[in-house]
Amino acid sequence: MLIYKIFRAEEWAALQAAGQTDGAPVDVADGFVHFSTALQLPETLARHFAGEDSLTLLACDAGAMGHALRWEPSRGGDLFPHLYRPLRIADIRWTRPIDLGPDGHRTGPLE
Repeated sequence: MLIYKIFRAEEWAALQAAGQTDGAPVDVADGFVHFSTALQLPETLARHFAGEDSLTLLACDAGAMGHALRWEPSRGGDLFPHLYRPLRIADIRWTRPIDLGPDGHRTGPLE
């Protein structure tokens, strides 16, 4: 199963340069890297990235993250994937830019 992380341009550049990251400032503050499922992604974009451009979508294999990935309740009791270790470049299956159009963000098809 793929899970998704959204990074701003500077966060994505930092991950590429270092090879791993503790995440965005909210991730560092919370002590884990926040991810979303495909169904949770539109609301995550609307709530936390409204109107932001230059975003990158990272797709990661949840099963490959082992016990460091925990599914924990968040918005409305939904279980969200949280990674309790640094996110590594090797964790990423694919990336793509997230387009910002007049009707909001467009991620394209998720596979």
